Amino acid sequence: MLDEVIISRAITESFMKTFMDYMDVDVAIAGGGPSGLVCAYYLAKAGKKVALFERHLKIGGGMPGGGMMFNRIVVQEQARPILADEFGISLEKYNGDHYIADSLETISALTLGAIKAGVKIFNLMSVEDVIIRKDTIAGVVINWSSVGWSHLHVDPLCVRAKAVVDATGHDTEICKIAEKKSGAILNTETGKVMGEKSMWAEVGESVIMDNTREVYPGLWVCGMACNAVYGSPRMGAIFGGMILSGHKAAQLIK
Repeated sequence: MLDEVIISRAITESFMKTFMDYMDVDVAIAGGGPSGLVCAYYLAKAGKKVALFERHLKIGGGMPGGGMMFNRIVVQEQARPILADEFGISLEKYNGDHYIADSLETISALTLGAIKAGVKIFNLMSVEDVIIRKDTIAGVVINWSSVGWSHLHVDPLCVRAKAVVDATGHDTEICKIAEKKSGAILNTETGKVMGEKSMWAEVGESVIMDNTREVYPGLWVCGMACNAVYGSPRMGAIFGGMILSGHKAAQLIK
């Protein structure tokens, strides 16, 4: 016999057990787009305790929409081994070293791979601040996304982390918080978030790996957030750089 209260208790008890366990982690990642998921996957695969916070209901950032809501993406040869061999994603070769992938298959595979590797994903949670200890980022401050959307005055909770990753894409939310609220001087030319430049796929893809780094003690950046922090161009619906950036960030953090 189905019992509504038993169903409700099962959901609540299971979630709260995991949530409390992940208030102290090795790595906290803000943003569940492709780079954040890849970074989380490789860290968890290496035995790290990883929590990923995504403010929206869905995981995937801009990838599910492909290019202008055509649910296809392009990746280049360098990212093929990660997508095809590591995650089993189908790729169709197109015009030289370009490959086409179904954006929904890709983000689904990345999400499942991360979860199977041990990543705990908390969707509908926003990182609204960071924990600061002297000159180091020591964790994140989180709240339900609906609290922010509704402009409610509700105090947040905290997650301690040895490393924090800003994978929030174009908005670079975590780096901006560290800069504005904590007075962090980032290791950019200006000491601040420089902002992304207009579209230039070739240049954007060529510099994203150099831009994937520790931007402030305890704070790392990967994916489109890299180019936005360091003032480089955006790339559009080519995602090889995102995948490779997430992988590099994981290797550096390890």
